Amino acid sequence: MSRKMIDCRKVPSEIGCTLTIAGSEDEVLDAAAAHAIARHGHDDTPQLRETIRAGLEDAEPALA
Repeated sequence: MSRKMIDCRKVPSEIGCTLTIAGSEDEVLDAAAAHAIARHGHDDTPQLRETIRAGLEDAEPALA
């Protein structure tokens, strides 16, 4: 299973968000969507999720 991540620092925002989320693609997509809704005021739409999915990057495996 490949690990994915998204980093809010790469997306300009009014609040200067520094959150990074990593995990499986589905986990990151769900957590990033919840974060975008709760902290950035976005609506949960298919477009939001596609934008998030497009911003996912490969992440290094987690250290034990």
